[in-house]
Amino acid sequence: MSAKKVKKTASRKGAAGKSAGAGRRKKTATKPVDHAEFLARAWAMEVEATERYATFADAMDEHNNRDVAELFRKLSRIEQRHADQILEENFAMRPPLVPRGGMRWAGAEGPETADPGDLHYRMQPYHALRIAFGCEKHAWEFFTELARSATSARVRKAALEMAEEEAEHMRLIEDWLKRTPPPPPDWEHDPDPPVLSD
Repeated sequence: MSAKKVKKTASRKGAAGKSAGAGRRKKTATKPVDHAEFLARAWAMEVEATERYATFADAMDEHNNRDVAELFRKLSRIEQRHADQILEENFAMRPPLVPRGGMRWAGAEGPETADPGDLHYRMQPYHALRIAFGCEKHAWEFFTELARSATSARVRKAALEMAEEEAEHMRLIEDWLKRTPPPPPDWEHDPDPPVLSD
């Protein structure tokens, strides 16, 4: 994601976390055919989240926003650990088969993938954590709905376990947010804004 893209897609409302990802995913779940597909979807969600946070970190580096870049890198590493855990426990560390072109989701992207529209080049760690909380919440909603609609007892059990994991992640980020100073009201103001050219 280029510096230009960050500036053009930035939104104060999204970056401030007031509505991070709001309205992006009206429908949260598609019903897996079987347990193997469920696990492949769970793994793909974590991989997509890993990649998006890494992209955000690179974008923040382009703007010399080092604190937020490092936080996004940390979030990316956390999501990668989740993906690796799914592989280790279910696939003997070999990635599952994913359809050509990637997973198909009910929305444009996976439930745990952060929205580029929430990125702002002057955002602060608090904003990044609000984005992460929104992603974990979307993942929790996805697995909760999937457990409710599953016809397989095995898929229902696995979805409930994943939903509980996502709920735990939400609680951890909430605790992290409590220790992170909120931004000042004028956080978006830049006395020397970047010059963009098309």
